[in-house]
Amino acid sequence: MTIKTWLTGLATGLALTLATAAHADWEPRGPLTLQIGFGAGGSTDTIGRIVAKVMKDQTGWNVIAENKPGGGGIAMFTGIANRPADGQVIGLGVNMPILVNLVNRPDQLNFDLDSFDYLGTAARAQLALIARADAPFDDIAGLIDYARENNAPLAFDAKPQELAMRKVMADVGVEFQFLSTKGGAENTKLILGGQAIAGFEAGEHLDLLEAGELKMIASMNDSRHNYAPDTPTLPEQGFDIYVDPVFFFAAAAGTPDDARMALTQALENALASEDVATVVMNSLKSPIVNMGPEGTEQMMRDGVENVAQLFK
Repeated sequence: MTIKTWLTGLATGLALTLATAAHADWEPRGPLTLQIGFGAGGSTDTIGRIVAKVMKDQTGWNVIAENKPGGGGIAMFTGIANRPADGQVIGLGVNMPILVNLVNRPDQLNFDLDSFDYLGTAARAQLALIARADAPFDDIAGLIDYARENNAPLAFDAKPQELAMRKVMADVGVEFQFLSTKGGAENTKLILGGQAIAGFEAGEHLDLLEAGELKMIASMNDSRHNYAPDTPTLPEQGFDIYVDPVFFFAAAAGTPDDARMALTQALENALASEDVATVVMNSLKSPIVNMGPEGTEQMMRDGVENVAQLFK
């Protein structure tokens, strides 16, 4: 080993040590607020509160979970984007409402993708298109053929679901009817009762799927579901669109490096805990998926392009 190589290695090691020390030394000045972009009682609230509790237990910080509902997370992220970038407040939201608004009405928002430092993700909701077990089709092609000859009402509870199927409808020249509901439980009720030929679910359907009362037509995500590895995605069935709801954390852009690193590590540690994994699985029927800062930012940027396709 040459002197030059040894000195280079020493300098690199020293830099890493100093960075680690700086990260370890940072802590919030007073309470750290984890804002949740939805009201109390839903899956986002449940996940946010267990993450805040575990972060508090693991770090000793005073972490407070606070609900900031409004516009599917728009109100919360507007506040975060326009507050001091000091690491004292982070937000937990779901990507799809944010992406839809960024594509559909960007001039009316007080933030854009560059307004945030992305910290990580908690999970991906596995969104399924389902039908009654005795429906006369087993995939998207069969659903389309059915809709050519029959009324085909679809039950949905979020705008991106409707937009995805309207895109399918436009691409193949078929007609669906759309039944707007308040949630997955109502979707299932309409499907089992015959008022809807198919609809969307993000976990509520699993017991009925196992019992043989429902069947899965497609994964609406960009990947197959862990509980249904043989059911293809919508893109795999010929349509280059997807609806991929992801629970993500972000802080105001420009958060100091030591604060951002400490927050990222604290979230990573909390998400790796058994307590958080259990709550996420119970809430979403999905495992923890933490994409990290870079992966989260890329997911948002790719998501804008995907959602733009839904509006074409």
